Amino acid sequence: MTDDLPPRLTRLMFHGPLSEGRAARIVDRLARTRPATVLDVGCGWGELMLRILATVPGAVGTGIDLSDADLARGRDSAMARGLARRVSFFEESAVGTARGPADLVLCVGATHALSEAKPPQHTLDALPALRRLVNPGGRVFVGECFWEHPPTPAEIAAVWPGITAQDHYDLPGLIDLAMMAGFRPEWIETASLQEWDDFESGSMADVEEWLADHQDHPLAAETRKMADDHLSVWLRGSRGLLGVAYLTLIPLP
Repeated sequence: MTDDLPPRLTRLMFHGPLSEGRAARIVDRLARTRPATVLDVGCGWGELMLRILATVPGAVGTGIDLSDADLARGRDSAMARGLARRVSFFEESAVGTARGPADLVLCVGATHALSEAKPPQHTLDALPALRRLVNPGGRVFVGECFWEHPPTPAEIAAVWPGITAQDHYDLPGLIDLAMMAGFRPEWIETASLQEWDDFESGSMADVEEWLADHQDHPLAAETRKMADDHLSVWLRGSRGLLGVAYLTLIPLP
C-alpha cells in the first residue's frame, strides 16, 4: 500500500465482529475433532483457518476468495507462522467449488460466495452447498447475519441502500434452515455489541488516521464522504439491529 492511499483494514485481526476471546474458544472447539483437512470458503486472509492449522499438527488448509489483496495477506501470514507448506490460497469463485470435501469447512460472513442468488436465497443455497463440502463426522463453522429484531421501515431506511427486511432471517429461522439442510447445531453463539463496535471502529480507523494527515489530498473529500456514510449506517442503522450468528454445525449421515 502506498502512502498516497488509506491503508486497508490493518487494524483488524478478523474481517468480522469476532473478539480474541471468542476466537480462541472457537479454535479449541473446532480442533477437538482433529481435522486433517480444512476448507475456508470466502476466506479473506484466513486468520481463523491459520489458527486452527497451528493448533492441529499436520492439518492442511485451503482458502478460496476473490480478493487478491486479502489472499496475499493470508500467504504472508502463513509464511510468518511457518505454515506456508500446509496451506494454499486460491483466487477463485466458490460457486460450485470442487475444492472439498474437507473435515472442517469454514464460511465466516461469506455464504454469498457460494451462490449467485440475491438475499435471502443465497443463504438457502449456501447451507446445502456446505453440507456437500464436509466429510462425514466433520464440522461446518458458519458466520451468518441475522436480524436481532424485526426491522422497522425507519431502521431499513437508515441502513445501506437496497436492503430489505426480507434479506435476513431471525436467529430461530437461521437455525431451522441449517437443520433442514442436514445439520444439527453443536454450538450457537452470537456477536456481542462490543465485538460489533470494535469491528466497525477497526474497519475505519486506518481511514480516519489517513484523513487527519491528508486534509488537502485530492481524494480527501471522497474518502471523508465514504467514512461519513459508514458512520451513519453503523450508528443510525445497523447497530443493535444486525447480528452475526456463529454456528458450529454437525452434518447428519
